[in-house]
Parts: sequence; structure tokens; C-alpha cells
Amino acid sequence: MDFIPLIRHPDTPCSQPHHINAKISVLPTDVLEIEYKLDGDISKLCIPADAARRRADNLWQHTCFEAFIAAPCGAGYLEFNFAPSGEWAIYQFDSYREGMRALDAAPPIITTRRAADNLVMSIVVAPRAFPEFKDRAELRLALSAVTEDSNGRLSYWALAHPPGRPDFHHADSFTLALDQCRRFT
Repeated sequence: MDFIPLIRHPDTPCSQPHHINAKISVLPTDVLEIEYKLDGDISKLCIPADAARRRADNLWQHTCFEAFIAAPCGAGYLEFNFAPSGEWAIYQFDSYREGMRALDAAPPIITTRRAADNLVMSIVVAPRAFPEFKDRAELRLALSAVTEDSNGRLSYWALAHPPGRPDFHHADSFTLALDQCRRFT
């Protein structure tokens, strides 16, 4: 799959012009490979510094990249949070914003490359991180990001935004089919 542009939510600020693109591949072993590329003057953004590779909550309150996986019936879904620091979190929900719980999962492999004009994050998530969803057909995916500028203002980016305030959990955000992302190599 090629890079797909994420769209900034129109009601959120963006003091520094930048662009975010994402791509996701599902390997034959059901391992997810996700890559985010943020292009722009990185010095105008608050990018979390490298930290211990560990699970952490509330990553979305600062610059963070996210992925969601849902069954088409709209029941449960998974939320993945990845910070440029290397911190991460995986949550499972029973339904829309209900029944949230942290998954005890194998840590993803996160690689972050920084330059003056871009930031690239590559993430590999093993299948045992989401066994409940591994064999379900027609899974839907959402890719999104939150960026924090040097004034502490957050911008919300996604493949698609539902009407109203930013809401990555909304069913209208899940625009990719898992089969579209499958790589047969």
C-alpha cells in the first residue's frame, strides 16, 4: 500500500504547515507494519524525546500516532497509540468508547527517525497483540495522529473525520479494509 494523506480536522489549529502521510501493510504472518511520515518544520512542534520503550497512558495528549482496528458490525475495536518517544499503549473497547481496558500485549517495535524537515515512525505489531481480531474477516482500520505545536495547541489528523469535533473512535473514521493492506510477499 502506498502512503495515504491524513487530513487535519478543520476546527483544530495548525500554526506550522505540515503534512502527515501513513501507510499500513499486513504481512502474511498477520504482523502489522505501520509507517507515519510527518513533513514540515519539526522545530515548531513538540515531539516527545526518546524514552524507555514502555507502555504508557495518555499519549494522545501530545504528539502521537494512532491506529484502530474494528469489526464491521461495530462491536468492539482496538486502539493503538505510538509516541515518537518509543512509548506505546494498546486498548480494547467493547463498543464505541465503552469498556476500555489496556491489553497485556507484546510491545510493538518502534523506530523513529528525525530530521529538521520530517519525522518518520515505523511500527511493527505482532499478531499476539490482538488475538481477538486476528481471524475475523472484513476488519476495518483507521489511521490518525495528534500533533502538538510549540504553544501546546493540538491538531487532529485522520484518514476521515466524522461531523463535529475530532473523534478517532467514531465508526466513520474506519475507512480502510484490512484486506486492502495485505501484502502477499
